[in-house]
Amino acid sequence: MKDTYELHAAKLLRESNEGVLSTISKKFDGYPFGSFTTFTTDRDRSIIIYASDLAQHTKNLKNDSKASLTIYNLNKKGDQQDSQRLTLLGDLKLADNQEDCKKRFSLFLPHSANYHKMHDFSFYTLEINQARWIGGFGQIAWLKTANWIKNSPKWLERENSIIEHMNEDHSNSIVSTLNAQLDIKDPEAKMIALNTDGYYVSTRGEIRFLTFMTCCLNMKQYKDELVRQAHDYREYEL
Repeated sequence: MKDTYELHAAKLLRESNEGVLSTISKKFDGYPFGSFTTFTTDRDRSIIIYASDLAQHTKNLKNDSKASLTIYNLNKKGDQQDSQRLTLLGDLKLADNQEDCKKRFSLFLPHSANYHKMHDFSFYTLEINQARWIGGFGQIAWLKTANWIKNSPKWLERENSIIEHMNEDHSNSIVSTLNAQLDIKDPEAKMIALNTDGYYVSTRGEIRFLTFMTCCLNMKQYKDELVRQAHDYREYEL
């Protein structure tokens, strides 16, 4: 059951770019302070946040790095209490690679370019240590931490070559996976970014996430999962 929760939680994470960030208040003696934020994810499941030094949550995290991010997908057709929610606990720290975060963030949230010239904005990463999933009534669990903690994938240095190879030589697999998982028929779809649990494609002016069945931290795992999708979704080729 938890394996199913894991897949649903990863999917919600990768398809989201906004949530409620809670930090520990510096001004009001340790009370939790929640605020809306936009975010994207790194190749692992670490959260990337772009924040001003003037923001209250930035002042808080510089005093105490403990934080949580709550992401949700409201059930708009029924009981909103019966909605998917994911809460991630961890430590919010200044990102080591500001330029890489900038490229990643700008890809998914292009409006962030408006803030690049402001010197008081920096990228922070939430390094996750616990993940709490609620998929609806009765679907509740603390998820295994192994796939949520910071873990730089071994295929990272080959990310660009993987994307280029897939788009040039295996575009039919990308197209069939998009069709199978999201019922989108687009022969021009392109792979644009990799994650440990799937990849993003550009299709008809949108960015959509295609999910793996397992978390892939090395080249063999990533290749095996791409081959599996090509085989399983062959009937969905256009």
